Amino acid sequence: MNSFRQALRLISPRLLFTYGRCRRYSAKTGAVERAITSFRSVSGDEGVSVGSAVREQHGRDESVHRCLPPDVVVFPRSVDEVSALAQICHHHQLPIIPFGTGTGLEGGVGALQGGVCFSLRKMDQVLDLHQEDFDVTVEPGVTRKGLNSYLRDTGLWFPVDPGADASLCGMAATSASGTNAVRYGTMRENVLNLEVVLADGAVLHTAGRGRRARKTAAGYNLTNLFVGSEGTLGIITKATLRLYGIPESMVSAVCSFPSVQSAVDSTVQILQAGVPIARIEFLDDVMINACNLFNNLSYAVTPTLFLEFHGSSKSMEEQVSITEEITRDNGGSDFAWAEDEETRSRLWKARHDAWYAALALRPGCKAYSTDVCVPISRLPQIIVETKEDLISNNLTGPIAGHVGDGNFHCLMVLDPNDPDEVQRVHSFTERLARRALAMDGTCTGEHGVGQGKRALLREEVGPLAIEVMQGLKASLDPKNLMNPGKVL
Repeated sequence: MNSFRQALRLISPRLLFTYGRCRRYSAKTGAVERAITSFRSVSGDEGVSVGSAVREQHGRDESVHRCLPPDVVVFPRSVDEVSALAQICHHHQLPIIPFGTGTGLEGGVGALQGGVCFSLRKMDQVLDLHQEDFDVTVEPGVTRKGLNSYLRDTGLWFPVDPGADASLCGMAATSASGTNAVRYGTMRENVLNLEVVLADGAVLHTAGRGRRARKTAAGYNLTNLFVGSEGTLGIITKATLRLYGIPESMVSAVCSFPSVQSAVDSTVQILQAGVPIARIEFLDDVMINACNLFNNLSYAVTPTLFLEFHGSSKSMEEQVSITEEITRDNGGSDFAWAEDEETRSRLWKARHDAWYAALALRPGCKAYSTDVCVPISRLPQIIVETKEDLISNNLTGPIAGHVGDGNFHCLMVLDPNDPDEVQRVHSFTERLARRALAMDGTCTGEHGVGQGKRALLREEVGPLAIEVMQGLKASLDPKNLMNPGKVL
């Protein structure tokens, strides 16, 4: 191990401190004030804010983690400004926290040590669209819905759909996925190249400037190093993404089941049958009841699958026939169909509103979403055991999940002013994560590690993998300025 550490020290002149523990900095008032003057020379007065409301807005996301505002928020308009601002932060040793749309769920934007939030919303251009090559390059202010609106008349779309209208570069930073991942993959499979500003202001193109090949075997995969890095290695200022042709036909359906086991068994069997299903989402009885109440729907209050099929009319007939046979054999109801775009949108809006529907079960309470993922064959066991755990501990935790890829969420609704309930929820989430790890799964399928899952990450990958990650972090960010206190 000593020789490994010595080798890590040689890989880059950026590695300037003792391996294993990053140095921590606190943003000092004098340094911040001096930096602000320099920030304004780069971005103008309107591109720099120290107002308390703006800082608080950028110190929180959608998670239960408390608001931790930065000392200052900057609003760069170009990669050159991002680079110049990062150089100033590097000189004054001020932490840098990238901010997209604030829709994260693990406290990834909290300024744990103060510092400077880089709000990237003004960089909102779709830069290069190559319809014939099925790819596009976007700036960090472009959101998922914004890109698909831009693509509306091209016959193309970007299918990765986490529910929220998140920034696409933010989605890359957290390795987001969502309801379409079973068919189209996660962000990790759909990013071809990234432009990243490092802690010292250097600009890196992870696959080479302007490269957008559909595949490459050239060197280390730096693109995937930054996908999922949660702002701890650099600021993503451009992303080149894969696009897909809009399917000839899309049709959605809802099917209810007598038990959790039968619904999840159907999911596993549909995938084992090779059906190229586009979405297959599970909602337990508590979650479907919450969706009914919140969206004025009338689905049966039993474990339910939401399904969607993409393809030609002929191919969908076969997909639907096989799926209906499997669900009937498992006691499923007849399909309730949603064929036109308006009806399909209403159906999936109900699924995407699950977070708010769960919160509405207990007005005035807060919510926390778990995020485990397991091999598909272990899904029936883990969901049944989790349901039993919730009931035995008298916890409100409706279950919704992207069960087509083994990922599901318990939307824990709790009273933050009830210490006993807070402790019971904490203990439950720890048990759930370790249950997933015991089944060869992961503590986070798509939300990321953020502030709260660092100990679980160590359990999941082991101390040597953590040491390698720390070495990479130290090489790229020796002063530990990039989003400190997250992931590692």
